[in-house]
Amino acid sequence: MTLRFLVTRASAFVPIAMSLAALGVLALALVVGVAHPPDGDEGTAAHIWQLLMAGQLPIVAYFAIIWVPRAPKQAVFVLVIQFGAALSSLLPVFVLGL
Repeated sequence: MTLRFLVTRASAFVPIAMSLAALGVLALALVVGVAHPPDGDEGTAAHIWQLLMAGQLPIVAYFAIIWVPRAPKQAVFVLVIQFGAALSSLLPVFVLGL
C-alpha cells in the first residue's frame, strides 16, 4: 500500500483540511480584528475554530483504527502529518492568547 493511496482517503485528508480551515479562521480573525462581545462570549471565530478542531478528533480516531493495523508505517506517517496540521492551528492560539 502506498502513502499516496492512503493520503487520498477521506479520513486522512479531511482532518488536515479542517486544521487548515481553522488556521484560516484565525488568520481572518486577526486581519479583521477580534471583537469580544460585552456578555463575555468568545465570539464566532472562536466557536468555529473550536468546532473545526474538536470535529476532527473522531475522524482521526477512525483513521487510526482502520488504517494502522493494515499499513502501520504509512498510517503513522499520515497521523504525524495530521498532528502537525493541528499543531499549526493550535500554536497561534496559545502564543497570541486568542
